[in-house]
Order: sequence, then structure tokens, then C-alpha cells
Amino acid sequence: MKILIEKYLKYLNVERNASEHTIISYRTDLESFLSFMAALEETELESIDVESVSRLNIRLWLGELSEQDYAKSTIARKVAALRSFFKYCFKRGHIQKNPAHLLVVPKKNKSLPKTATVEDIERMMECVNTRSIKGLQDRAILELFYGTGIRLSELTGLNVTDIDFRQKQVLVRGKGNKQRIIPLGKTVIGILKTFKKRRTELYGPRTDQDAKKALFLAASGQRMYNRAVNYMVEKYLKRTSEVTQKSPHVLRHSFATHMLDNGADIRIIKEFLGHANLAATQVYTHTSVERLKNVYKQAHPRAKNKQHTLRRKK
Repeated sequence: MKILIEKYLKYLNVERNASEHTIISYRTDLESFLSFMAALEETELESIDVESVSRLNIRLWLGELSEQDYAKSTIARKVAALRSFFKYCFKRGHIQKNPAHLLVVPKKNKSLPKTATVEDIERMMECVNTRSIKGLQDRAILELFYGTGIRLSELTGLNVTDIDFRQKQVLVRGKGNKQRIIPLGKTVIGILKTFKKRRTELYGPRTDQDAKKALFLAASGQRMYNRAVNYMVEKYLKRTSEVTQKSPHVLRHSFATHMLDNGADIRIIKEFLGHANLAATQVYTHTSVERLKNVYKQAHPRAKNKQHTLRRKK
């Protein structure tokens, strides 16, 4: 089974164009299940035969995850990983029966996207020291996140040639290597032009051919990686916002919500975000409604929990 997991992950990478994040997550989930099976059968990992896995084994594993208080969203992802893996094994003839067939995915707890306010975003941009090349790159990354709503993996995958200053747009490669073009505002264009002129100052001994193509570079001089961006965004959001989640996805959520608040068509926002269907984008309509409710409660005299008494006519 261990060898099949490696083949499956290679299949995801080469044939399905899965993102690096998906492959890492699925590897973690499948190796976790493999360890569970080894403990269950009291044997070595290499000895686990994929044919020996039963539906009961999978349910026991999921039960153990529930007892360990894993979030429903995490368990749902692990179920998705197993279903995909065993479907692959069944189609390739490695197993005669799929033990994960019709396995129910636990419903995720629905929660509205976390967003920063417009004022938070302004404060965040202003607190970046753009005199240094590192600060200039930080500002360019933050502006690009908020100005386009792109994903973290899409940003780190950008090349210098993906920015078209003449047409004021950026070419983005999304999930499944699907490409989309997103327009760039004056603020983003301005900071990117300034950054591009000084970008080579970030070159170092480890700067290879791929790094020279990359739009953003890490401290090592190599292409920027996800963890470094996560840390940077969290640092600035901690300084300027009270939003509970502090990650690049907050800026993506803020982009979509603020666009919707200002009258943008949800179908256009769907294209900007690279969503496959409109249902994924409609969550932002709920966020906007919640904002309206909060404004109403704070502003309307009859919205507050006060007891109003009627005067009796004398």
C-alpha cells in the first residue's frame, strides 16, 4: 500500500495537475491512515496490503479521529483523500472492491469568511516600510492579494512576465492549471512598477533560473514560498486588524466582500476568484448581509433591545 500511495501522489501531480498544497495534505492523510492500519494489524507499514483494507477499518479510523476532536472540515478532507485514493486503486485494478465507495463525508461546520475592514487594509498598507527592498516586496504582495483576490499558491507561482503593465492585467494560473486574466488597479500597478525596478536586489547565491523568472523572491534568493508569505501577512494583520484569522485568505475574502459591498456583480467576482461554480462565491453575499445587519443594529433607534412603551391617552 505504501508504494501505491507514492504512485497515486505522482498521478495527482502529473496527470491531475493538483496543487502542491493538495498533494501535501493528501500525503499526510494517507500516511496517517497507513500508520493506523499498521497499529491495528500490529505489523510494519511496508507489510500493509491494500486488499486487506475494509470499510470497517476506515470507519474505525474515522471514529478515532472524532474522539481526538478533529474539526469536521479536517475529517471531511481526510475522507476525500481516502475516497480518491481507493477510487484510483480500483480503476487501476489494484483492488477488486472499493472499501471507500459511498463513504459519507461529514458535513462541515458552516462559517462565514473572515474579512478585514477597509480601514484595517489602509492601516496595514501604510505601516509597511517601502524604503527597503524587502518592505517594497511586502507591500507589492499585500496590494496584489487585496487588489486581485488571488490565492496564495497562485501568487507564489507568478512570474515577472505574467504582469502586463501596458494592458494593466495579470495572468494567473489557478487550480488544475486553469488560466484567468485579472485587471490591475492604479495602486497595484504603481507599486509593482517600483518593485520591478529594484527586484534584482533580492538575488542571492541560491538564485537559480526559476527564481529569475519568479515575480517574488524569498530571503534565500529563491522563488517565494507559501510559508514565508503566510508569516509576512500574519505579521502585518496582527499590527493593524482584530480579525480572528490572519492569513492571505483573509485578504482574498476581503477583496470579494468589499467588491460586493460596492455593487460588483457576483458573477464577475466569481471569475476574479477563479471559482468553478457560482455556489462557492455566494458565501460572500451572506457576509455582506451580516455587515448590513450590524450597521442597521448600530444605527437604527428601533433595532436595539429597548422596551418602548405606548403612552395611554388621557
